[in-house]
Amino acid sequence: MQRILVIDDEESIRDLLKDFLEAKGFQIVLASDGESGLKLLTEDSFALFLLDLMMPGMSGLDVLRERAARKIDVPSIVITAHATVQTAVEAVKLGAFEYITKPFNLEELYMVIKKTLDVSNLQEENTSLKKELEKKSSFNKRALDQIIGKSDPIQGVIQFIEKIADTDSTVLITGESGTGKELVAKNIHSHSSRAKKPFVPLNCAAIPKEILESELFGHEKGAFTGAISTRIGRFELANYGTLFLDEIGELAPALQVKLLRVLQEREFERVGGIKTLSVDVRIIAATNRNLEKAVEEGTFREDLYYRLNVIPLRLPPLRNMREDIPLMVDYFITHMSRRKGKAAPTISDEAMQCLSRYKWPGNVRELENLVERMLILKEGEVVSPADLPERLVDKRQVQRVANAVQALSRDGIDLNMMLDEIENNMIVQALELSKGIKSKAASLLGLNRTTLIEKMKKKAINFSIQN
Repeated sequence: MQRILVIDDEESIRDLLKDFLEAKGFQIVLASDGESGLKLLTEDSFALFLLDLMMPGMSGLDVLRERAARKIDVPSIVITAHATVQTAVEAVKLGAFEYITKPFNLEELYMVIKKTLDVSNLQEENTSLKKELEKKSSFNKRALDQIIGKSDPIQGVIQFIEKIADTDSTVLITGESGTGKELVAKNIHSHSSRAKKPFVPLNCAAIPKEILESELFGHEKGAFTGAISTRIGRFELANYGTLFLDEIGELAPALQVKLLRVLQEREFERVGGIKTLSVDVRIIAATNRNLEKAVEEGTFREDLYYRLNVIPLRLPPLRNMREDIPLMVDYFITHMSRRKGKAAPTISDEAMQCLSRYKWPGNVRELENLVERMLILKEGEVVSPADLPERLVDKRQVQRVANAVQALSRDGIDLNMMLDEIENNMIVQALELSKGIKSKAASLLGLNRTTLIEKMKKKAINFSIQN
């Protein structure tokens, strides 16, 4: 039921409006002067208020001025027996939606109220939609600044983060080593309501099992040899924020029990302590292991697995996002060059082909490390296949060039013909990698789609999409 506030110094008018509007299904609250009406507007919520302009003490115009100053967003309809153009214009300038004069027809007043509420509801919906669109736009822009790629798999990850970020549910991120699990966890945190609170990472496999419990839960002074002072753990550091537990599959069985209790009860004791501490922490866990198999083998607790796997998120390997490799290479080169104070080299088409064809068992981390190595060791301005590790270079292409050079006689060879053959092979390989999708093949080759199609026509290359 919508609530309407009536502010009028005439008791007969207040009672008349109360009886009529309650019969129309509204809940009516009455105020006999401007001061009490403004107090109700400030402290309570209303769908609309009716306001008499000419009242002793605080006038209706004064109420509208104060309403604007306090940013009270409630639509108003002004009623008065002393109508003048000047007061009407001033009331509208101060935010009044409509202006009617006494004596008034109750049914006409009801139609004005309905119109005012309809417009107000529409404005609220538009404002809400605008905020939602701005939020999504801001989210996607910020996410793409950190998670690089336009392929379907990576866009799916970004959209999934958008869905789950602003919840407190536990997330389990899985995927091969080097797929960017911590980066995704940071994105989930930075787009959540906990964004201004700590993001605390902990690699469960990087810390000796003997001290991992103390690292997680902290310890009291004298809890063990070397505990010369009380120390808080990662759970306390992450209070009201997010705790990222990487390599969760390496957690020892005894610690699995303690972690399960925190997930269930949101409380724990420091090592050597007796005081129970409460925490408000969102848990994001990650692993490259198959935890379901670990559960079957008895090395990972089934109840803990289900507590962690509330929202599962599987990250795709880099070999499934080959069209994103040129974008990632450009991103890494630009940022690393800036950080190291070096000029950014250009990647030749042949070198980019090698990078795009490679299977990347180490995923994005391997690619990032390779780019850093190139920046450190490369002397010239252009990176060619010769500057890449042997494992990345297509040996078939190298062999073709080597054979052509060996066949070089005193009369020479047709260099243009050899280069044309290499270009043909590169186009065919790009089409194979992209399953015949020309826009993707063009992206791999550093060309636009039109140029690729023209080259295919010129070279009589026919390639259909493979199912």
